[in-house]
Amino acid sequence: MDRRPIGFFDSGLGGLTCIPHMSELLKTESIIYFGDTARTPYGSKSVKTIKTFADQAAGFLVENHVKMIVIACNTVSATCLSDLSKKYPEIPIVGIIEPACKEAVLSSVQDTRLGIIGTKVTVDSLVYEKTIHESNEDLPVFQKACPAFVPLIEEGIINNDIMDLTIHYYLDDFIMENRIDTLILGCTHYPLIRSRIERAFPDLKIIDPSRVIVKRISEILKEKDLLSKGPASENRFYASDLSTGFTNMIDLIFKGTGASVLFKNLEL
Repeated sequence: MDRRPIGFFDSGLGGLTCIPHMSELLKTESIIYFGDTARTPYGSKSVKTIKTFADQAAGFLVENHVKMIVIACNTVSATCLSDLSKKYPEIPIVGIIEPACKEAVLSSVQDTRLGIIGTKVTVDSLVYEKTIHESNEDLPVFQKACPAFVPLIEEGIINNDIMDLTIHYYLDDFIMENRIDTLILGCTHYPLIRSRIERAFPDLKIIDPSRVIVKRISEILKEKDLLSKGPASENRFYASDLSTGFTNMIDLIFKGTGASVLFKNLEL
């Protein structure tokens, strides 16, 4: 039995979309979460800057004695997973991209045409396309950067016409021209607008990495004999800036989950 917490970090609030799934599947595990809300979004920053921020966030989690680190950010997973795994070889570190790619490949059929939306850094890295084609080189993959989604979501601009117009701006031609039938939400912020995307494109199959990654976390805990057998301790949530937009999103994400949420400011 290992009652140490699991550490999550993200550029902002997006990674919080993983937590309700954690609370549902791994009820005895406790969590330390860090959202770098003061410096979000990461997706438009240089890779060098992203690596510096990610190293600071991971270091904070290590100082808090986590047993595993979950990079709940596609941008960081695309650019920093290898470096962080080398720096902390004694701690299992999982990114959010590989589990989603595995799910996409396993669920694909002969005529599947796969779309991926994410930040500019994630899309430019081609990491989704490369990872998917390692398992199925014949699966058609199309990618689209949607840089306005994260700042709008961070500001709570979700269930309104502005978000709907932005969804249509990015996705109408992308989905129609490429005949996409399956879409990976390549950013942990995007599950917060999943219902708006589904309303605009009701026939689209959606793959949500925030849900899929919890299955991978469970597998690693079992493989490494790190599962906690006792009741979970209180989850701890930290942010580099407790902005109004950030705090307003908490009820939306955690409503009805029964998750205990305690937020504290943190300056790196």
